[in-house]
Amino acid sequence: MYAIVDIETTGGFAAQHRIIEIAVVLHDGEKITGHYQQLLNPGRSLPDFITGLTGIDSGMLTDAPDFSEVAVELWELLAGKIFVAHNVSFDYNFIKQAFARENKDFRPRRLCTVRLGRKIFPGLRSYSLGRLCEARGIQVTDRHRALGDAWATALLFGQMLQEDRTGEIPRAIKGKEKARILPPNISHEQYRQLPASTGVYYFHDQNGKVIYVGKAVNIKSRFESHFTGKSKVNLKSEIHSVSYEVTGSELLALLLEALEIKRLWPKYNRSLKVKAASWGIFAYSDQQGYQRFQVSKILPGVKPILTFGTHAEAWKQLLEKTGELALCPKLTGIQKTPGACYDFSLGKCSGACCGAEAPEAYNRKAAGLWEEVGARTGQRFLIKDRGRSPEEEAVLLVEDGFLAAFGYIDQATDLRHSGEVLSFLKPVKRLVETQALLRSFLPKLPQTRIIPLAED
Repeated sequence: MYAIVDIETTGGFAAQHRIIEIAVVLHDGEKITGHYQQLLNPGRSLPDFITGLTGIDSGMLTDAPDFSEVAVELWELLAGKIFVAHNVSFDYNFIKQAFARENKDFRPRRLCTVRLGRKIFPGLRSYSLGRLCEARGIQVTDRHRALGDAWATALLFGQMLQEDRTGEIPRAIKGKEKARILPPNISHEQYRQLPASTGVYYFHDQNGKVIYVGKAVNIKSRFESHFTGKSKVNLKSEIHSVSYEVTGSELLALLLEALEIKRLWPKYNRSLKVKAASWGIFAYSDQQGYQRFQVSKILPGVKPILTFGTHAEAWKQLLEKTGELALCPKLTGIQKTPGACYDFSLGKCSGACCGAEAPEAYNRKAAGLWEEVGARTGQRFLIKDRGRSPEEEAVLLVEDGFLAAFGYIDQATDLRHSGEVLSFLKPVKRLVETQALLRSFLPKLPQTRIIPLAED
């Protein structure tokens, strides 16, 4: 049985973007036997160019299920079938990533109708789906929608099955089975024991020394990807064993990878490059006593309240907080107009920019930004994240912007009683690498996942 698949997405990179529509057309080798189609809510805004390409808009996705709600149904539908798609790596990588986020290791046999088309129908000027279907007399309806493209691909694949005189399709299926080539010193049993979980993994040489450290959302899948295509021959031949630490939390895996590379200095890891913080949000009081904020480059001797790698990151954070705390955009440096800000005439600003709002009242709102600064930088706080199982949570202790300790607790534990929790955490060395990573991630974390700790 074959499952001919097509997807529409929010963008072109599986690690960053999400599926918004999926279609599967089933084929038994002789005829189409059924189909499946579903819109999916990506949990994020939909770029205008995707709407222009597909005709799918955000309103169509509002009430659609997210991938986790259809994962079991889709898993059962695809189980045991050969995965077929036009430019198969694109569709497969997105679906593999989506299943990995549900802790499912998706690894079917795969066929690409682009590659098969070049061998079974040689001599064409283009092997895009539209051009190939045109050359074969296949009418494509509903182009750039998942079911329309999947159905056209299924009809095309049916023609390939009929005209495959030289056995290209069986040879391609068999070739996929051979493609999973393990390092010579790693047994299939060792490979099978690797988890399809998020964490950090280690490659060891014949003496047990760590020669490479990596992090992955799916350790098993990431291990295999090292040895497909153009892999490092020396690395492949030197690996004698693999160990790993499951973290559950992708943020913790990223931080732990940085700590371990710095601790072990493996020969096949490139040195970590830490992006320096060159932009900041600065605070000051003006002559009327109003609290003001602005984005500016960091200069020696002047300390910002928050630091960022780029101007865009700092500006985005200040823009969000201006709206969230109902601050005056003129007093946060977003608007440069003389007199009152534009938002005052719209009723969005209470008039600090023109004296209609007293400094004391305005500064109480501005204190909200200071409270977040304290929670996310200078003070000690905990971050809670996904654990290694549904019953637990990962906990990260951050002090002065550095990762200071981490561990795991039962999900029912009340983090407000931090004394007992801290005793379970494993201290780690404070490294500038973890400070840089946290600086990048913290603005993106929901406030509900951050628990400030009282000073001793």
